[in-house]
Amino acid sequence: MTTYTCPKGHDSSADDFCDTCGARISGAAPVAAPPATLAAPTGGVPCPHCGTPRVGAGRFCEDCGFDHQTGKIPVLTAPAPVTAPASWTASIAPDRGYFEANAIEGVDFPATAAARTVVVAPPQIRIGRASTSKGTAPEIDLRDDDPGVSHSHALLTLSVDGVWLLSDLGSTNGTYLNDEQKPLTAGQSRALNPGDRIHVGAWTTITLHTS
Repeated sequence: MTTYTCPKGHDSSADDFCDTCGARISGAAPVAAPPATLAAPTGGVPCPHCGTPRVGAGRFCEDCGFDHQTGKIPVLTAPAPVTAPASWTASIAPDRGYFEANAIEGVDFPATAAARTVVVAPPQIRIGRASTSKGTAPEIDLRDDDPGVSHSHALLTLSVDGVWLLSDLGSTNGTYLNDEQKPLTAGQSRALNPGDRIHVGAWTTITLHTS
């Protein structure tokens, strides 16, 4: 940019009157602006870890992430292993202790105590007695095991939080959990843990397990 010096020594961009004091400066020789100083090039130093040229004054290597300030390489933390959800099973067996504590008149404890194990698979497991006429087909079918079980007796449901819940479906003889003296009320839900025992019917105990 060309500037002009007024009689009072001011630099002016106009060549007739000074921008600062207004003095007439016609005929004054222009003063050339000093040439711009070019910044010295920076960067280009190879990364001491991988050899990639450093871009400008960037702190981190664009290739390997080397920190030019601390002299360290970033360490990646391995992701936590994904844990598969636990598998649940239920062992079903006649329980003499439960039968004697809640003896139903006119019903005798079975002579042969057969036990079996079933897989507790989400989202729901129904406990009851299958019946074509009533349209019931529970996953845990006790029609040949216990005459005291209602057709739609109880329900196991896996919640969105991954917790199994037990609910009574308005059964005739009630659904009991562990050693509690009172049965669940119809529609009431209780969270379950491995080892919990569900008592239904005249003598059936369903024990939950995880693997």
